[in-house]
This record gives sequence, C-alpha cells and structure tokens, in this order.
Amino acid sequence: MPKFLVQRWHGMHMVGAMAVTLLLTVALAWYHWVLGLIGLLLGAVVAVYSVLSERAFRRDLNDYVLTLSHRIKGVANDVFGTLPFGIIVYNEEKEVQWHNSYAATLVGRSSAIGIPLPELFPGVVVPVKEKDASRQEANLNGRIYELLFRQQERMLYIKDITEHWTLTKKYEEEKLALGIVMLDNLEEVAQGMDEQQRAIMLSKVAGEITEWANKYGLFLRRLSSDKYMVVTNQYALKQLEQSRFELLDEVRELTMNLKLPLTLSIGFASGSDSAVELGQLSQGSLDIALGRGGDQAVVKFGQRQSFYGGKSNAIEKRTRVRARVISHALRDLMKESETIIVMGHKMPDMDAIGAAIGVVKAAQQFGKEAFIVLEGTNPAIQKMMDMLREDDKLARRFISPEQAMAMTSKRSLAIVVDTHRASMVAEPRLLQMTDRIVLVDHHRRSEEFIDEAVLVYMEPYASSTCELVTELLQYIHERVVLDVREATALLAGITVDTKSFALRTGSRTFEAASFLRRNGADPILIQRMLKEDLEEYIKKAEIIQHAETYRDHIAIAVADTGKPIPQLLIAQAADTLLNMTGIKASFVIGMRPDGQVGISARSLGQINVQVVMERLGGGGHLSNAACQMSGKTVHEVAAKLKQVLKEFEGKEGILE
Repeated sequence: MPKFLVQRWHGMHMVGAMAVTLLLTVALAWYHWVLGLIGLLLGAVVAVYSVLSERAFRRDLNDYVLTLSHRIKGVANDVFGTLPFGIIVYNEEKEVQWHNSYAATLVGRSSAIGIPLPELFPGVVVPVKEKDASRQEANLNGRIYELLFRQQERMLYIKDITEHWTLTKKYEEEKLALGIVMLDNLEEVAQGMDEQQRAIMLSKVAGEITEWANKYGLFLRRLSSDKYMVVTNQYALKQLEQSRFELLDEVRELTMNLKLPLTLSIGFASGSDSAVELGQLSQGSLDIALGRGGDQAVVKFGQRQSFYGGKSNAIEKRTRVRARVISHALRDLMKESETIIVMGHKMPDMDAIGAAIGVVKAAQQFGKEAFIVLEGTNPAIQKMMDMLREDDKLARRFISPEQAMAMTSKRSLAIVVDTHRASMVAEPRLLQMTDRIVLVDHHRRSEEFIDEAVLVYMEPYASSTCELVTELLQYIHERVVLDVREATALLAGITVDTKSFALRTGSRTFEAASFLRRNGADPILIQRMLKEDLEEYIKKAEIIQHAETYRDHIAIAVADTGKPIPQLLIAQAADTLLNMTGIKASFVIGMRPDGQVGISARSLGQINVQVVMERLGGGGHLSNAACQMSGKTVHEVAAKLKQVLKEFEGKEGILE
C-alpha cells in the first residue's frame, strides 16, 4: 500500500484528534465524572470505528489495485503482441532475450530468443555506445525495415517502411535530369569535305546517338549540327553511368572506321528541383568535359561530380581564331590594369616560368609593369633561373609573395599560368585581393577551378602553356620582339613538357617553336639546362632499381631511401621507366623535401594516368600526371595506388 494513501486516511492528524479528545474527556471528568465517563465511552467508540474503517479502506484499495494491475498487465500483453512494429530486448552479448510476436513474424521464426542480432539482420551494425545509436535499414524477405536501437535500454524497434521506401525511391528515380551531347571537333574534321560526305558522316553519328537514346529511353532533341539536348530522369542517368556512357566508345570506333577523328563530349546534371539550375549545371558539366580534352562524359549529381571516358588524347584544333580573340581580350585587360601579377603553380617547372616570362613580355608591349611571383627556387628551374638572372631587367621581375600582396589592389590583374586550381597557385591569397583574374593553362580541367576568372584560355590539346603564350604573343601586338633569354625560356618550357618534342606535339607546337627560334631561342642553351649531374643520375638509377611490374605493363617504383627526393628526380625516374620494353605506364613514389609524398605518373597514351591521379587528389594529362599526399609513408601511398589501379581495371582505359 502506498504510504501517502495510508497517511491520507489514517495519518498523524487522526492520532492528534484522538489525543485532544482524550485530554478534553479527562478535563471534563475532573469537574463531572459521569459526563467524563460518557465522553470516554464515546471516544472509544469513535477510535474503534476509525481503526475498522481504516482496515476496510486498505482491504478495498488493495483489491482495487490488484484488479487494476491484472487488467493493465493483460492489456499490455495484448498490446505488445498486436503492435504494428517489432520490439526486441537484447543483452550485452547482442543476443535476443525477449521479443514480441510481431518481431517473430518479421524474422520468420517462432522464437528468436538466444539468437545474435547480426544473424537475424545480416549487415546491420549494433551500436556500442548510446551516442552511436542511429537508424538503420535492413532487407528481410524482400521487404525493407527500419531499425532503431536504444542502446541504454538495449532495446530494438523494428518498423516496416517498404511502402514509404518504395515511394521515396520512385520519387528520386523520377526526378529530372538534363544533358547535352556535343561533337567535339566537327568543324575541324569536316574541313575539306563536300556536302555529301559531311551529310553521310553526320547521318551515321546521328544514328548512333538516336539508337543510344532509344535504348535508354531518353528524349533527344537536336539543337544544332553538333549539339543535342537530352531530357531524362535519374533512373536512366544511373543506367548510363553503369554503362560508363558506351556511346563515347561507339562513336569513336565508328569515326575511326571512317578515318575521321571525331569524338563526343557529354554533360549531365541532376539532383536539383530547379530546371533552370539543371540547365546551367549541365552546360557547366559539358564545359568541364571540353576543358578536359573532350571524348568524355561529366555528370554533376548534387555535390558529386563523376568523369567517364577520356581514353583518347585531345584533338588539336587547327584554327587560331580563339587564340586571336583571347589575345585581344587580354590586351584590353592589361591596358585597363594598374599592376599585373603573374603566378604559376607551387614548385614551378620550366613551363610555368617560361609562360610567366612570355606574359610579362606581353605586358611590356603596352608600357605596363608586370611581376612574377616566385617563392624560392627548386632543382627543376635552378639552371633556368641562373640564366634569367644574368639579365638584371628580367631578375627584377621576380618578387616574393609578400611583395606581390603589398602591390595588389582591386584594379590589379592577376594572371595564373600552367594551373587552374586555386590551391596550387604560388600565393592563393592574391586571388582574393583582386576581381580581375586570367587563366592560361593546358591541363585538363579538374573539379577544383578558379570560378572567379574573367578570362579563361584552357586548351588541353596544347603541348604546354608556353605554346599557348607564344601564340598569344603573335596576336597581342603588331610586332613583338623577344630577346634571346625570353625566347629560350619559352622554348625550354615547350621542350620539357613535350620530352624534346616526342609527346603531345602537333603542328602548332612546331609553329610556336619556329617563331621562338626566329626570335633567337638557343637550343644549345636549353640542352645545357636539361643536362643531368652524375650524382643525380646515380640516384635516379637507384630508384629505378627498386621498380616492380604491376599487371605486366605498369611499372611502380617506391623510393624508400630514407632521404628526401626532389620532385624533378621523381619525374625523371618516371620518364625513364616509360622507356622500358613492354611498359605502358609508370608510377614513381618518393618523399619530397617538403615532407609530402609525391607521385609522378607517365604513360604512352594507352592508359589514362590523369584519372588515377585525380582519384588520389592530383591531376594532369592523359599521359602525364602527378599528385602529392601528406601524412602517409611511401609504402602506404603505394598500397593506395595499387588499390586505385585495381578499382580501375577495365575502366577508363586502365588495365583493359
């Protein structure tokens, strides 16, 4: 019996009242004993009645509570047995101690007591701590259930969410997805064709695209001779991603049979409820695909961006119209700017320095002061910098990041060469100090991009940034005269990036080199800058000595010498490994002087090393890429590299 109920009926107030009655009766008996006796008898009768009443109350209350408890217990048992969700109580060993009948029906057992939860729900992780408790989903007998763990009570609630899950999935699958399909280089390929040949080629390519659209249930609408719009849903888009956009391969094979190097670029976007935003994102995806050299598909799905294809080198464009237009726009920006700051990437190479020298020369044609941001030198550019510093006028053009920030304002023009990633420039803070940014780069576009740029000149087909800058110089002013060191620096950048005109060279590469040679570029001086020291050659040989072959045609060398290795030496070792018989791609891993682990990747074009390096956080070209990783050993990075290569087997031109 609860104490508060007893005290409420027969508590201290009743005892006090009886005591007062007894005292009054004694006082009354003092004056008149007959009346006192009568009062005492009446008090005794009241006391006996109170005791009997209190006992009767306790008995009735106890009977009522027992009856109520029995009814509640029966109702509780009935409710637990008929609730439309399962309840399981488990012990510390994650074994079932009790469950209601609905839970038994869900797991398909008459009794699940004593069975571990992981056995009942494969793949479900039972939380250890209360803060780890979360909602999880499980698939049992073709239905979807939501599991809610209460770790403190060691209790599990199970709810059937099949209908809700199916409806949600259907809603997500039916969301709008927009895409654009574009023929990369129709105008270049169609040059020299008559109308009949052009019509036959376009008809065959259009047939492939239409057949592909019909296969996946896509709505296709032709926008122009070289561009199509695609309307579909997320379900079809996922199917396209699973097929890795086979249309790219089909069109490439078709045009190769016709002896025409025609490829496609595809941009898709989904994950937004706004059709206007989807249109902008799909166009942005197409721009990224084109910026990475074409012949690939880019899918923007919410915050995720995926790349497919990219198995062929970018096709060189034979027209210089774009170079002329960009040069005129750059000329106007230079004339309107107070100061011009030129930046390359961190740890610059000869291509970055040579391109920066060319941009400074362009600014000087209009009487503008231009400076190159450089924080220290590295072995890759040491000999070039020694050559440039022989000329005091050129030497004064190199300034530190601190000096550059002191002279930069909103009216300054920042020109970034040989990179398009904000995190890779020599001084990222400079990009926040001005609204006028120009990009000149020859690398394939990555996810990270300087979106604030007012002028972008990115051509993945180009051999080097020096080639692009050389073409701009020919159009930016009526007559540009380079001195020997300036022309040599530009030609050195082209020479290094093309491996002495052996890789990624087109007709325009030789035209740019011819222009520089006419302006006094000295190939002998370049040869001296590229000479190797005997000690460095021996170190490179030691790295190559530890190379191993992966999948028969990929060479991986891990330089675990215990000493820092310059990035230039890592790159040179990768170049040398590529010359070995049967090797299609090479990867060299070493600890750099800055404490980061550097990877240099090279290929002959059959394997796309760019997508491999992008997966590790780097980037580059199809045949020339690199990345840097912090907080890991060279062997950990090598293991990660092999894991990525394994994931790419049969995909993206890797290990096919």
